[in-house]
Amino acid sequence: MFRTLLDYLLWPLLLVAAVIPTAIGISSGHGPLAFNITYFSLAALLYVLERVHPHEKEWLESDGQMVQDFAHTAFTKSFVQLLIVSATVIGLADVVGNDRGGPYWPTQWPMACQVALGLVIAEFGLYWAHRIAHEWMPLWYFHAVHHSSKKLWFFNTGRFHIVDTLKSTIFSAPLLALAGAPRDILLWFGAITAYIGFLTHCNIQMRFGWLNYIFNTPALHRWHHSKDLREGNKNYGENLMLWDIIFGTYYDDTKRRPPVDIGIKSAMPKTFWGQVIEPFRWHKFQAAAKDGTTKHELM
Repeated sequence: MFRTLLDYLLWPLLLVAAVIPTAIGISSGHGPLAFNITYFSLAALLYVLERVHPHEKEWLESDGQMVQDFAHTAFTKSFVQLLIVSATVIGLADVVGNDRGGPYWPTQWPMACQVALGLVIAEFGLYWAHRIAHEWMPLWYFHAVHHSSKKLWFFNTGRFHIVDTLKSTIFSAPLLALAGAPRDILLWFGAITAYIGFLTHCNIQMRFGWLNYIFNTPALHRWHHSKDLREGNKNYGENLMLWDIIFGTYYDDTKRRPPVDIGIKSAMPKTFWGQVIEPFRWHKFQAAAKDGTTKHELM
C-alpha cells in the first residue's frame, strides 16, 4: 500500500520540489541562479532514484552513449546561451520579453495563472515543432538523433541535434513574444520545460493516474519512443498534453507495459560528431550502412 502511494506521489513531489526554489529565486530577482542550482540538484536526485527505484532494470546498463549524450546537451545548451547573450547585447531580449510585459498580457492574474497561460501558448508551438519533426522527413533526420537512444534515463534528456533544438525555439518563443509575456514568464517557461524534460525521460518507477491527461509523463513518453509508429507518432507534447488531446495524437494503453526495446530502425553513428553530421547526409549514410560499405558503427 505504501509503495503504491509512493509511486503516485513521487512525480508531483519531484516537480514541486523543483518549482518552489525556482519561485523563490525568480521573485527575488535571482531566477537564473535558482534555476541552475535546482537543475543540477534535481539531476543528482534523479540519478539516485533511478538506481534504487528503477522502472526498467535493463536500462540501468550502459548503452555506450553517455559521453555523446553529455556532448549533445552541453553543445546545445551553450549555443542557446550564446543566442540569449547575443540577443541581450543587441537589445532583442527587451523586445521578446521585458519586465512588465505587453499591453494585452494579464499581469493582474496570480503568477501561477500567468505561468499556466504561458505554458499553454508556448506548448502550441512546441507541439507542432515536434509533430512536424516526425511527419516531415527532412526534419526527422535531425530529430532521429534523439530517438536513436536505446534507453530512457534523465541523462539523455538533452540528446538533441542543435538544429532540432533551434527549430523548437523558433516555433515556441515568438508565440510568447507576440502574446506580450513578461521576462519572468519566459524564465518560468524555460525552467519548467527543463524540469519536466528530466522527469519525462527518467527511469524511475512511478504511477500517474489523471496526471497523464495534463502533463507529459514518463508513462506517455515511453510510448512516444516506441519503434512502432502507431505508438511512437503520438504524445508530441513537451510539457502538457492539451494539444495532443485536441488534435487526436494522445496515446496511452493502460492494459500493457510500454516497450523496453526502443530506438529507431535506421542506422545512427556512434560518435557525437558523426551524429551531428549524419542528418545532412542521411540517405548516403543509410545506403552505405545497409550495404556494409562503411564502418558506421565506429563513426
